[in-house]
Amino acid sequence: MLSVIIGILAIVIGAAAFMRRTGAPVGSHRLLRVVSSRAVGVVMILIGAFMLLSTSFILVDANGVGHLKRIYAFKELPEGRIIALDGEKGPQAQILGPGFHFIPLVRVLYDFEEWDVVTIPEGFYAQLTALDGSAMPAGMFMAPAIPDSDVGDMLKAESFLTKGGIRGPQETVLKPGQYRLNRYLFDIRLDENTDATIIPAGHVGVVKSNVSQPGINCIEEEVSASAVSREALTVPLVPRGCVGIWKDPLFPGAYYLNRQAYEVTLVDTRVQTWEYKGGYTKRIIDLSVDQQGNIQQNERSVQERIPEDAADRAVFVKVEGWDIPLELRALVQVDPSNAPVVVGSVGGLGEIENRILTPAIRSIVRNVAGASIRVPDKNADGTATDPQTYTLRPTRVLDLIENRDALEQTIEQQIKVEGNKAGVDIREIRLGEPAIPPELLVSRLRVQLADQLSNAYERETDAQQKRIETEQARSTADEQPRLVEAQIAVQVANQREQERAALGRAERQYLEELARGQRAQVDVLGQDRVALLQALEKLLTSLERKPELVGLVGKLVPNTVVGGDSGFAGAAALLGASLGGTQGQASNPGRPAAQQ
Repeated sequence: MLSVIIGILAIVIGAAAFMRRTGAPVGSHRLLRVVSSRAVGVVMILIGAFMLLSTSFILVDANGVGHLKRIYAFKELPEGRIIALDGEKGPQAQILGPGFHFIPLVRVLYDFEEWDVVTIPEGFYAQLTALDGSAMPAGMFMAPAIPDSDVGDMLKAESFLTKGGIRGPQETVLKPGQYRLNRYLFDIRLDENTDATIIPAGHVGVVKSNVSQPGINCIEEEVSASAVSREALTVPLVPRGCVGIWKDPLFPGAYYLNRQAYEVTLVDTRVQTWEYKGGYTKRIIDLSVDQQGNIQQNERSVQERIPEDAADRAVFVKVEGWDIPLELRALVQVDPSNAPVVVGSVGGLGEIENRILTPAIRSIVRNVAGASIRVPDKNADGTATDPQTYTLRPTRVLDLIENRDALEQTIEQQIKVEGNKAGVDIREIRLGEPAIPPELLVSRLRVQLADQLSNAYERETDAQQKRIETEQARSTADEQPRLVEAQIAVQVANQREQERAALGRAERQYLEELARGQRAQVDVLGQDRVALLQALEKLLTSLERKPELVGLVGKLVPNTVVGGDSGFAGAAALLGASLGGTQGQASNPGRPAAQQ
């Protein structure tokens, strides 16, 4: 303000000095004074003009927004308004963009403020609150969303205030980007709580709206979780854009929803695994076999804890008077179309699990396992007689192991009904290993172990027998040369035996023929003469083999024997003559035989 006053005074003084006139004739001295006075006036005018101009321009930074607040004006703001549209005192609707702006006496009539451009990062949004505008209608706590096509225009203060912008929280949010806004009109909230709503894959978002869009016919509709069960959960749902729970959920993606206007509940539509396990002490009897084959048993216990991710502890069932912990696993899934019903009825899948299905599962498992079971009829060898024939009988403890499939099917059928009532699809029920009291299993285990020991002994015996056969085969292989020689010797002996048998037969035939000849000879010559001839034949044979006996016989037998008529005397004479002739030839070969 002081610079304006000084500038105006300088201009007035300079103009007065420049316009000053003198009535005396102009001389050299007078002329000099006039020139000097006008020069001073021009300088004063320039100084005054500069000081006035220095208060009439504004330079706005490239990343800034200029805001004006008028101090001096003849008009006052209307009652209830804080933003001036027609130059009234107070914050002005007009904002200044980057660059140089010339406004006469702007720095005198206005206070100037520069705000940074509003920058919304990716993945976030900014909530808007209008500090001026039309009054909020009754029953509405948030101004309706501005159509996307009109957002750019309505963010200008002049348009917002003249086209029906409503004062208070705005449903419209600022999406990622940069905005030049009148910060006197709009209050902006941007923090960690204004991040985008992300619906990940395998999920849907159920929207509970606190605002409604104009022009939408909002009629509640009672929607049931199951069309076949009258006991199913029902909840009133509304179309999108109405106050209440929307019938249509949000599918995977990113949504810039004002959390003051909308509450989004994520519902996992993937297959979930609920485990009921742990929370009991498991007793175990271990069987062992010593080196003598004696069966020994040792008892121990294991504390089964509840896993952190388990839905609940194991279900205790009473079968034949025994309390048996039974673990199970349930596979469940929520259909996207049922997600609004689930959220509207109990609040979410976790509440469905804790409030509805877990108590139902525990009750059904106890009832089924502790009542009766349908098992197929079987033959003596354990095979089913007819797949379509079943017997209903009380459940036994060992059915938890031997007929687990039948129990699972019965439990699954009943739990599926309860799941459909709650809008949850029960895909599968699987029973775990039951903690059966070990006393019920010891006898069976001992029989099995005895059978295994028997099989082991039999196999060991077979192995020893095979080892003996192997050793025999190895020894036979080591003695193979001798066995071959023995076999050859046996064959040679057989051949010799056959040869001797053949020679014996030939000899026998020869002797038989000889005997027949001798009998014939006896018949002709008589027995005595035949004997003599045989003796003579043997003698001649002996002399033929050993000629040295000839001289000895010659000495013993006379050369000429004169005797009677006996055949023996004749034979002896002949033998002597023969021997004598032989000797004579040998001693004097040139002598005639007659002389000798």
